[in-house]
Amino acid sequence: MLRIDDPRFSWPLLTLDEPALDHNIATVAGAFAAAGVEHAPHVKTHMSRQIWERQVAAGAWGATVATPAQLRTALGWGVPGAGRRAFLANELVDPREIAWLRTALTDGTADEVWVYVDSDRGVGLLADGFAGAAPEVAARLGVLVELGVPAGRTGVRSVPDAVALAGRVHDAGLRLVGVAGYEGPVAGGTSTAELAAVGQWCDGLREAGALVASLVDGPVVLSAGGSAFADVVTRRLGEPLQAAADDGAAATGALSTRVVLRSGAYVTHDHGHYLRTDPWTRLGAEPLRPAITVWASVLSAPEPGLVICGMGRRDVSFDIDLPTPLVVRAADADGRLGEARELTGVAVTALNDQHAYLSLDGAAEGPGDGSADGALRPGDVVGFGISHPCTTLDKYRTALVTRGDEVAEQVTLSF
Repeated sequence: MLRIDDPRFSWPLLTLDEPALDHNIATVAGAFAAAGVEHAPHVKTHMSRQIWERQVAAGAWGATVATPAQLRTALGWGVPGAGRRAFLANELVDPREIAWLRTALTDGTADEVWVYVDSDRGVGLLADGFAGAAPEVAARLGVLVELGVPAGRTGVRSVPDAVALAGRVHDAGLRLVGVAGYEGPVAGGTSTAELAAVGQWCDGLREAGALVASLVDGPVVLSAGGSAFADVVTRRLGEPLQAAADDGAAATGALSTRVVLRSGAYVTHDHGHYLRTDPWTRLGAEPLRPAITVWASVLSAPEPGLVICGMGRRDVSFDIDLPTPLVVRAADADGRLGEARELTGVAVTALNDQHAYLSLDGAAEGPGDGSADGALRPGDVVGFGISHPCTTLDKYRTALVTRGDEVAEQVTLSF
């Protein structure tokens, strides 16, 4: 069996620990099933058919994507069942892409696709693109009004605006399925106040859902992200939803709802942002396990306290945190790796395009030539953890799924 130090591979190298990958997929699938919510994993994280197939096998409803190009790719994988359902968690406003989607829903490339709207113009473009479509084709397009955040990105800015736009979706003859949004811009951390702010945003989404329910044929979909705040959105959106009376004075009864979360980064987890936010243990699930390691050679130990590795901005995420040095392994004369030694007192302080600057404290550095036992020496290989999987995985076209040093599968990343 191939190993990660096989001569056909080269550093830097991206590996995905298979036991961690499988644990994360099973843990989140189980947590959502226990909470009674559906999962449409955001495959923009990995854009890999092979990883998506594992998520489908665990019970995913369909794939969430962020762009029309990703939508084409995910549906083009041809994964049966849930693989033929997709959720474009964004506005679809390009007439060319709308025409392609109509064709995909007509010829069976897709069974069902949901999209956002947040403007009259967006509603009009969809209505024009599906004008005259057969009823069974139009029924496969689901439209959700996006509720945004003031000063945030897309989405209408208030519940009344969402309700008004939902009416225009319905009047245009489009199939309204519910309301959706992304809670991420509401809070940057997990303090009590920040979690409460996310809960308040969820309450607004619930209010919008209740007010548009009469326009929806079937359960009202309430959809949120969930990667960092899955505990809050699962519990808040999963609460019973009461229909408002026409005069707004009282509730008239319980509404049928579908809560659909789009968590994506969970599949690999990380050693930074998602390790800190970790909604899964707050939800009562087992902790997720970081699956990503980026391996890179020590190139130089040019001065005391400084080591340079062959890994940089083109190889690893840096938009939230710099990489975390985890272990070092000596390489023999043939380049084969020895046992891993945990690194302490070592930190990445800066990245160039293809170089990482590692700062070493006295216990880790040894003399400047890196020759002492316990030091980092040129030719050693360092394993790094990352923060934010989306902006690490998109730097590679393949990843090695591993069991220890053995390569279980080589997966394609279709970015």
